[in-house]
Amino acid sequence: QVQLVESGGALVQAGGSLRLSCAATGRIGSIKAMAWYRQAPGKQRDLVAAITTSSTYYTDSVKGRFTISRDNAKNTLSLEMNSLKPEDTAVYYCAAMMYGSASYESWGQGTQVTVSS
Repeated sequence: QVQLVESGGALVQAGGSLRLSCAATGRIGSIKAMAWYRQAPGKQRDLVAAITTSSTYYTDSVKGRFTISRDNAKNTLSLEMNSLKPEDTAVYYCAAMMYGSASYESWGQGTQVTVSS
């Protein structure tokens, strides 16, 4: 099992930048992939970006604006967000997928990102 704690959420103006962080503890060596999801009020939780040892994925709406990265030495996952838009407003969640699994089973508590117009 892996424990995840997000930080970095804030209120920011449109066009601004934020960096989210996720600290991981527990069975770090068993993590196959990590991801950032987000959930806006009244909407489903959607995948924003994901990272494995060999690849990254971004949903179309954040390509060119967001960058996902993982620091294995510090056991942290980051999401650099630039050119933020009001539609990026959501609770952002960090997630981990373990080897032997096909789904994200470990989740953080979420961090609020609010982008004002």
